[in-house]
Amino acid sequence: MTLAVGLLALIPSASAPAQTSYRLTLTGASPGGLWSLLGAGINSAVAASYPGSVVTYQTSGGGLANVALVSGGRAEMGIVHNVELKAATAGTAPFRQQYTNLRAIAYLYNWAPMQLVITTSFAKSYGIKTMGDLLASKAPVRFGVNTRGNMVQEINRRILAAYGVTYDDVEAWGGQIVFAASNEMASLMANRRIDMSSNGLFAPNNTILQLSNAVDVMMLPLDERVIEIVSGLTGAEPYTIPAGAYDWLGTDTPTVALGAELVVTDAMAEREAYNLARALVENVDRLRSVHQSMRALTPEFMASQTVIPYHPGALRFYRETGLIE
Repeated sequence: MTLAVGLLALIPSASAPAQTSYRLTLTGASPGGLWSLLGAGINSAVAASYPGSVVTYQTSGGGLANVALVSGGRAEMGIVHNVELKAATAGTAPFRQQYTNLRAIAYLYNWAPMQLVITTSFAKSYGIKTMGDLLASKAPVRFGVNTRGNMVQEINRRILAAYGVTYDDVEAWGGQIVFAASNEMASLMANRRIDMSSNGLFAPNNTILQLSNAVDVMMLPLDERVIEIVSGLTGAEPYTIPAGAYDWLGTDTPTVALGAELVVTDAMAEREAYNLARALVENVDRLRSVHQSMRALTPEFMASQTVIPYHPGALRFYRETGLIE
């Protein structure tokens, strides 16, 4: 796929005084998902504050790809998971180098929890109620962990490691580690070809709702110690999926959650980054309205990320408005 490079320009209006407007490319993920909706909301917000502006949404392979696209100057802005940013800046797996020029404009959400869903029949067969129970039992679980190179897969590997278990251990017990995308994992579970899947999704999630209509499932909580370890290593934040998020979820379920950030590079002019942060805060309702999962977004939250530095322009805006001290 060829990425169309957006042009950042100041365009005078037809009448004096000159008016600032922008032409920007935002790289997100696949079309039709939440990130494409966020792209539309960001476009609307920037255009509302700076009439005539256009933010063009460009599809990509997701946050991992967006790190390189933005860092390399092939898109002015990108949406990237917080866990991907932490790995990218450190140069740890799945990245092969450090990316040090990325800067935050705004935190967009941190409430996409890892949902460890297992078929009820398998869990009952081995007396499993928690993830710790599953691994202690050495049950031959067929476990869908997402695709190789995907950050969700890396978090699943880290979750197992925090319990002292490797992928090889699971397979030595007669189980199987299955590398498959989200929708494929749901289909495999519905057809009873795997016993369990784990993915970072908003709760409730339609894919899991549809899966639970095909087969009885339950959700496994993580131990507090494991949550602390995984959070420290990956940047995923502690999160509790509330009872009732699904009809069959009867108890609160502790886990970790993914977040997402709007990022640029340190090459962006301070004034431009300032104006972007200002546009998002001034028009936060436009971002909230793109999807029900975004209703919790606030200006205070936008200014709360700690994974990478804020761009100096965004930081100046947040300080002037009292959102950051």
